[in-house]
Amino acid sequence: MTDARALGADEAAFIAAARSHDAARFALITERHRRELQVHCYRMLAHYEDAQDMTQETFLRAWSKRESFQGHAALRTWLYRIATNACLDYLEKRNDRTPVPADLPGAGSELHYLQPYPHRMLPEDPQESVVARETIELAFIVAVQHLPPRQRAVFILRDVLGWPASKAADALELTVASVTSALQRARVTIRQQLPGRRLDWRSPAAHELSQDERSVVRSYIDAHERNDLDGLTSLLRDDLRFAMLPDPGTVTTTAKDAVDGWVAGGLFQRGHDDWRGITTTVNRMPAAALYLRTPDNPEYRLFAIAVLHIADGKIAELTGFDATDKPWLDLPPAL
Repeated sequence: MTDARALGADEAAFIAAARSHDAARFALITERHRRELQVHCYRMLAHYEDAQDMTQETFLRAWSKRESFQGHAALRTWLYRIATNACLDYLEKRNDRTPVPADLPGAGSELHYLQPYPHRMLPEDPQESVVARETIELAFIVAVQHLPPRQRAVFILRDVLGWPASKAADALELTVASVTSALQRARVTIRQQLPGRRLDWRSPAAHELSQDERSVVRSYIDAHERNDLDGLTSLLRDDLRFAMLPDPGTVTTTAKDAVDGWVAGGLFQRGHDDWRGITTTVNRMPAAALYLRTPDNPEYRLFAIAVLHIADGKIAELTGFDATDKPWLDLPPAL
């Protein structure tokens, strides 16, 4: 994210479009940054649809401020600055975009507004720091939400995107000392939220799923299709963390209690026992899209998506999302 030169081809073309008020040319130049800016907004907001809106707001603000761009910084840097401040303005107006205390004892706090991020919307040729897997996984996105908004922005700009303190300070209209202090506090919170996870976001990071992860997802789907409760239980760790959003109640539970709870809630019972599934990926994480066929419907209809964190061949975390009415997940509505 460092600026290699004061005025490159992108910057010169942008200035020419701005001076000629050529909206079509402006859109063509800025559009190539959409996906990475949307990932940035998603990290700030943890909500895919909000990230889409704020990315569009970024382009609207960029157009209205186009004549202020002089090419002293890279166009990408300028757009990131606008996107960051658009997200901060949005968060300032919302009081429902922070973690809330969990309803269940010992469950900490929850993010009822969390949405998964579709794989197809990630940048096609990403810079390592933009969409390294560790910085797009659900656990990371949730951890970042525990930071106050401006501290969150500092952490993402400095530790995820690798901006120097002076550039982050300029983008947020803060002093370098304030940025340094905010980053130190943010790192403490992130360490508390992600115990045992690697915290060096700029070292080489994985992008693809491992063979072990793919195997576990296939087994998870197979257990659903065969209504194999013992097989499903064997895939879960005994300290499983489970959430079904947007319902409240992130819990740490044993594998048996988790499956018993799903059965008690009606799953794998008559009318909810005819499953099909497909393997997919969201947030660069393994996921299973589950389809249910009910007695009154000849098709298997999209029911939910289960996003899995797999450790040592077992499902350690399972975050379920209602997958209906989310066409942006790019999943077939029926099988």
